[in-house]
Amino acid sequence: MVRRLLILCALALTLTGCSGSSACDSAGGSAACTRVLFIGNSYTFVNDLPTMFASLAGSGGHSVRTGMVAEGGATLAEHAASAETATTLASSRWSIVVVQEQSEIPSDDELRQTEMYPAARRLVSMIRAAGAEPLFFLTWAHRDGWPEAGMADYASMQSAIDDGYLAIARAQQVGIAPVGYAWWTLYHQEPEASLWQDDGSHPTVEGTYLAACVFYAAIFGQSPEGLAYRAGLPGDEAATVQEIATSVVLGDPATWGLH
Repeated sequence: MVRRLLILCALALTLTGCSGSSACDSAGGSAACTRVLFIGNSYTFVNDLPTMFASLAGSGGHSVRTGMVAEGGATLAEHAASAETATTLASSRWSIVVVQEQSEIPSDDELRQTEMYPAARRLVSMIRAAGAEPLFFLTWAHRDGWPEAGMADYASMQSAIDDGYLAIARAQQVGIAPVGYAWWTLYHQEPEASLWQDDGSHPTVEGTYLAACVFYAAIFGQSPEGLAYRAGLPGDEAATVQEIATSVVLGDPATWGLH
């Protein structure tokens, strides 16, 4: 029942979207509106990343409408073959379509080659054919790594995930929102930061807010520092997250294929 409700919420977001102002809905507002579709799974829908990003964008003066197609555990291969994903992609004039793989697949070379990369190439082609710009969502590693696959800790798994996304992004000439790298940076600056839930996988509100700040910097090419929207976080905590996102994304945009 919980998963069903989450899927229904995702579909509702696709239909109604979120906006930082009324410009997305006004007769002449289409040029000023940034429409962002998120394709992914629970890393996208837990804490409702699309809405959090839209709220952050609104506080920065950007008109944004978001949509989401996300189900727990969904892979890019499943999305590439999904009629729902294809229909949602065709349902609006999306500006940017965010592509997020299942959490473990990008860290394993065999799974990348057999599952992630073929599906990513197909989705990138579909997105470009629809007139939108694809953007990869580089995710964070599990807090304790993936020991069953030979990645004994967070550091080794994050490094493998980074490599997996960077390779396909460069091959397809697609930009990256380096959320996982920003998590790594914040974790090393403040090891006590609360990024993972108790399961060591899904994000806390702070983790999702960091993701939203990374997307803000990646999509608009602007710093989120000083924005009023904080997702309920204390001021100093939100300020640190905003600064980390800015330094990671805007400090070296070429690494992430951003212009």
